[in-house]
Amino acid sequence: MANFRPLHDRVVVRRLTGEEKTAGGIIIPDTAKEKPMEGEVVSVGPGARNERGEVVALDVKTGDKVLFGKWSGTEVKINGEELLIMKESDIMGVIGG
Repeated sequence: MANFRPLHDRVVVRRLTGEEKTAGGIIIPDTAKEKPMEGEVVSVGPGARNERGEVVALDVKTGDKVLFGKWSGTEVKINGEELLIMKESDIMGVIGG
């Protein structure tokens, strides 16, 4: 990620992989798995500007585990890794502390 820095209120998120099996032990093929709506923040922009032109820092930080909308973000490939770039407002919340 050293060669990509998000701007403004954008956040780069790595999807966390879903379960490979159901509770009953049935293995789910890749084609039938839903993409998880949970991820880890990889990088954050400096923040958006308010009406007075001041930069307002983001509430999320690198390493946070977050929930986001099913269709949120734009899928990109950076250094061979599939990531999502989304606005902080697409993130519903932070999981845990």
